[in-house]
Amino acid sequence: MTSALPLRTLGRSELRVTPICLGTMTFGEQVPQAQAHAILDHALERGINFIDTAEMYSVPAKRETFGATETIIGHWFAARPGARQKVVLATKVAGPARGMDWIRGGSPDLTAADITGACDDSLKRLRTDVIDLYQIHWPARNVPSFGALYFDPAKDREVSSIHTQLEAMAALVKAGKVRYVGLSNESPYGVAEFVKLAEMHGLPRVATVQNPYALTSRALDNGLDEVMHRLQVSLLAYSPLAFGALTGKYDGIGLNAAEQPGRLAMFETMKKQRWARPEALEAAKLYNELARRHGLTPTQLALAFCYTSWRVASTIIGVTSVEQLDQNLAAWGTTLSPELLAEIDAIRWTHRDPAQ
Repeated sequence: MTSALPLRTLGRSELRVTPICLGTMTFGEQVPQAQAHAILDHALERGINFIDTAEMYSVPAKRETFGATETIIGHWFAARPGARQKVVLATKVAGPARGMDWIRGGSPDLTAADITGACDDSLKRLRTDVIDLYQIHWPARNVPSFGALYFDPAKDREVSSIHTQLEAMAALVKAGKVRYVGLSNESPYGVAEFVKLAEMHGLPRVATVQNPYALTSRALDNGLDEVMHRLQVSLLAYSPLAFGALTGKYDGIGLNAAEQPGRLAMFETMKKQRWARPEALEAAKLYNELARRHGLTPTQLALAFCYTSWRVASTIIGVTSVEQLDQNLAAWGTTLSPELLAEIDAIRWTHRDPAQ
C-alpha cells in the first residue's frame, strides 16, 4: 500500500499539491466518462489532490473532442458535491493553433482576448467558479517545442507579447477566475522573461512550468533546471513514461497495436511524435532492461526517476484504468541507488535525449 503522499508548495504560491498529479488527456478518447469518473474517484481515495487538464484535450487533438476532457471533469464535480474543494485544479489555454483550425479559427497568435475567452469557456465546461492554476499550454512566440530541436530566428513573427499575456492573466486573477498562473512547454528564456516582467510590473508571477521530463527526454537538465531553481518556479513533469515506451510494452515488437495497444500504437498521429522515434524506442528498451536487471519493473524505474528528482515538484501521470493508477502509485517510495543513477546517466551519455 502506498504511504500517504506529502504535500509540496508550487513556486511562491499558496498551492499545496501532492507529488503525483492525475493527468486527464486520455479522458474523452481512450477513456469514456464513466471510466474517467471511476479513475477520478479512486485518485481522490488514494490521496491525490492535484488534477491537470487543458481546453484542447482529449488527445490526439481533434475537432470532435476539443474540450471533452474538461466537460467530463465538470460532470464529475457536478455529481460529487464537495469534490471540487478537495482538489487543486489546473488547466491550460492553448497557444497558437499549430494547424488545428478548430482552435480560435486557426489563429497564429494568443491574444489577451483569446486568454480571457478560453478561461471563461473552461470555467463553464469544468463547472467551477475558479481555476487554481491556469497555464499557457505552449508559447505564442517562435520557440522550438514538441520535439523540435533548434531555434530558427527566420520563423519569428508578430505575436502578442509576454507582457500582454501576463496582463490578461492578471485580469483573470483580479476577477477571481484564476488563483495562480503557470507555463507549459517553455524555454529557459521564456521562464526568465515571464518572471522578470511580472516582478517589474506587479503582474502575477508564474508558479510552475509543465514540461516533458522522462528518462528519454531530459533536455530540462541542461539549463532550464537551474533557471527554475533560482527563480523558485516549480516543475510539473509530464510524460514520465514516454507515452508508454518506458513501461516495456513496445520492447521487441515496436508499435504493434494488435499485441500491445497503447497511444503510440493506436493513433497514426502519435506515431509521428518524438516518443515514437525509432531511436527513442531503442533508448527506452535499454532503460527497461536496466530496470529489470535491478529487480524493478520499467514503470517503477521511470517513475522513481521523476518522483525522487529534486527538480520535480509533481509528476503528472496519465492512465486509462484504475489498475494503471494503482501501479503508478505503487512506484512511490521506490529508491534508486547512486550506482543505478550512474547507469542511467551512462545510457543517456550514448543515447542523448532521443525524445526531446
